Amino acid sequence: MSRPIVRSQTLRAVLAGAVLAIAPAAFPLAAWAQAPQKPATPPKAAPGKSSAPTPAVPTPAANTQAPAFAPSHMALAREVMLSSGIARSFDSIIPAFSEQIRQNAVTRPELGKDLDEVLVGLQPEMEMQKQAMIDTAARIYATRLTEAELADIAAFFRSPAGKRYVETQPQVLDGIVQAMQGWTQEVSEYVMVRVRTEMVKRGHQLQ
Repeated sequence: MSRPIVRSQTLRAVLAGAVLAIAPAAFPLAAWAQAPQKPATPPKAAPGKSSAPTPAVPTPAANTQAPAFAPSHMALAREVMLSSGIARSFDSIIPAFSEQIRQNAVTRPELGKDLDEVLVGLQPEMEMQKQAMIDTAARIYATRLTEAELADIAAFFRSPAGKRYVETQPQVLDGIVQAMQGWTQEVSEYVMVRVRTEMVKRGHQLQ
């Protein structure tokens, strides 16, 4: 059996950037954290109904007409999702949101104790959210890869080489990100020099 070619993307860097980009929009608490808020007058509840309805639990976006897959197909997709190391990228998302909330409330030290207790109490719900994203990602794998292909990939990740690949993935990705920082600058300068040279040949002088 030939080993599948496994492509890595800089998931940790991409996801970290996504968290920083969406956290302020997802948690607009900066103004809330700056000064105590006046208690809002709660709306009158209809007889027999709660005045504070529980918000709907968000779920990852998914195709409402997603195809059905055999349980064995989904099991392999989930195994690949978990064993590839991609699933651990989700581990930093929820803590990043919690830290964003704490930072926004830093000017309200009187909130610290209650806020920490609330965040700790929400951890089981947040874990459910992470598992929902893992299930969604597994379904995406199942959509793109056949059960036979996933079986081959899962076998690779079970092998010593596959386990070693996943073990070294964070360090490899960190190294790639660091290397790209210098590389992008060098390539940018190189391309500019080459474009200027070629444009001079055509009688154009670029600044």
